[in-house]
Amino acid sequence: MTELRSPLQAQVVQWLVAPGDPVRAGDVVVILEAMKMEHEIRSPGSGRVRERQFGEGETVREGDVLLALEAAGEAAVAPAAAPAAPPAEAPRIRPDLQRVLDRHALTLDAARPDAVAKRHALGLRTARENIADLCDAGSFSEYGALAVAAQRSRRSEEDLQRNTPADGMVTGIGRINGALFPPERSQAAVLAYDATVLAGTQGFRNHQKTDRILGLALKHRLPVVLFAEGGGGRPGDTDLPIVAGLHVPTFAGFARLNGQVPVVGIAAGRCFAGNAALLGCCDVIIATAHSNIGMGGPAMVEGGGLGVFRPEEIGPAPVQHANGVIDVLVPGEAEAVAVAKRYLSFFQGSIAEFEAPDTQALRGVVPENRLRVYDSRAALHGLVDAGSLLELRTGFGIGIHTALGRIGGRAVGLMANNPQHLGGAIDADAADKAARFLQLCNAHGLPVVSLVDTPGFMVGPAIEERAQVRHVSRMFVAAAHLRVPLFGVVLRKGYGLGAMAMVAGGFHAPESTVAWPSGEFGGMGLEGAVRLGYRKELEAVPEGPEREALFQRLVAKQYDAGQAMNMAATLEIDAVIDPAETRAWLLRGLASARIAEGAPVPAIDAW
Repeated sequence: MTELRSPLQAQVVQWLVAPGDPVRAGDVVVILEAMKMEHEIRSPGSGRVRERQFGEGETVREGDVLLALEAAGEAAVAPAAAPAAPPAEAPRIRPDLQRVLDRHALTLDAARPDAVAKRHALGLRTARENIADLCDAGSFSEYGALAVAAQRSRRSEEDLQRNTPADGMVTGIGRINGALFPPERSQAAVLAYDATVLAGTQGFRNHQKTDRILGLALKHRLPVVLFAEGGGGRPGDTDLPIVAGLHVPTFAGFARLNGQVPVVGIAAGRCFAGNAALLGCCDVIIATAHSNIGMGGPAMVEGGGLGVFRPEEIGPAPVQHANGVIDVLVPGEAEAVAVAKRYLSFFQGSIAEFEAPDTQALRGVVPENRLRVYDSRAALHGLVDAGSLLELRTGFGIGIHTALGRIGGRAVGLMANNPQHLGGAIDADAADKAARFLQLCNAHGLPVVSLVDTPGFMVGPAIEERAQVRHVSRMFVAAAHLRVPLFGVVLRKGYGLGAMAMVAGGFHAPESTVAWPSGEFGGMGLEGAVRLGYRKELEAVPEGPEREALFQRLVAKQYDAGQAMNMAATLEIDAVIDPAETRAWLLRGLASARIAEGAPVPAIDAW
């Protein structure tokens, strides 16, 4: 005899067997209800029901006997034969699951072929196509896919689901560069405005989605990639009693990521107003050649009484690249996504496999003629792992090159004076560019390599009209807050305050300051130093060939005194090295230098 006892206090809802019925082990014999939930109680063995103790509607306590079961042999009754197993069938999809599947299908590009076709006709990709290209296959988890525009008071549910999928903003978390880095370093938050939905405007629901994903990014220190395209606030959302919507936390939340995690912005098509404001908060802006970026689109410009313009006339890519808004200009979205992956990889860690450059080529970078200009980017390429250099802000502040790269697989930031522009003198734009680059490297823990060849800060009445004093001093302030190591390499000219600014404020500020044999040093440019320091001697000689000869002798004397080996002999720099040994010198320095623990991380200027 086997007894079936109640596992809980409950009410008997329904008996499924009666006395005398045969049962098998595992059959459901009674349904109990507790706390509005039904519990299936199954038979502990096979046999025949002998008796039931409670009727339907009665309450049982935990441990009460529900029924007694006698073995089939005791009653000489054979147990019911088990039915033959049914043929294998495809799992049945429940109605509630089917509704969810059908609803999610409406969010996909396939549900909106006309909108996708229009997008492709413009030579652009959809938001979901860009995300699929950016994230590793199958790794993207979308948040808020079922949202629609807050316009139920003026549009049908079917209309909203079909025409405002995800409320025009696709958000989620996925892996980027997962083949190179482990999951904990390849996760990233991704946000993509969908310009095919209400022109990429910012609606109430997509603000909520943005705030949600930004909060997760900050909480878990996830890099953020933003595809910004469209306009600003959407006036058509009428479901909520909001007048202006200026209380939304989206912009403050996005800006709060500054200095905490890498933030990448990608712009294609038209990016105006609120979209542009978020884009401007990004660490780096990657934009396509046919993009337009502006704080106000044509309607806002016209509404302000400022004239009537076509979208293409507002903030075109060539203008925004030259003025420093765009960091990396690319032909199209595929290239933009590829650059975004490369950029993020520098902040995801070191890589084990790399190809070293031909360092012997560094010996020929600086011409023997000390007055001859050259391309200092050749030195950058000669130092970093082959193919790893990514230049930033190439259209702006061309007096200093800034780039990311790898040396021995380790990510570093690199900057170099450009002798092809103003002889390497540092003007306001170059100083702004360098200062912000130092902030970027400092915030995200990249050591800095600075290649110096400058006669100093640019001077003169014209340059002072551009607030040169304030702009160039930004380099000193940014360097004074560095928590990452900086290594200085003087390629040729190391003169005055400009050279000091290139090495974090002074030649003893870096972890090491070395020079190539072509290095020359002075408190200011040699020619200027001679004219200023030897004015009386020069004026004592008749003007003409004799004075010029004296001038050249004095300059040569200054040059001899300021040679790199003399600087090293007086310990003003640490060493003079073979250019071909620069990479090895840096590898040893990188191995020993550390990021300052506990040091505060200042914000990265938007500019």
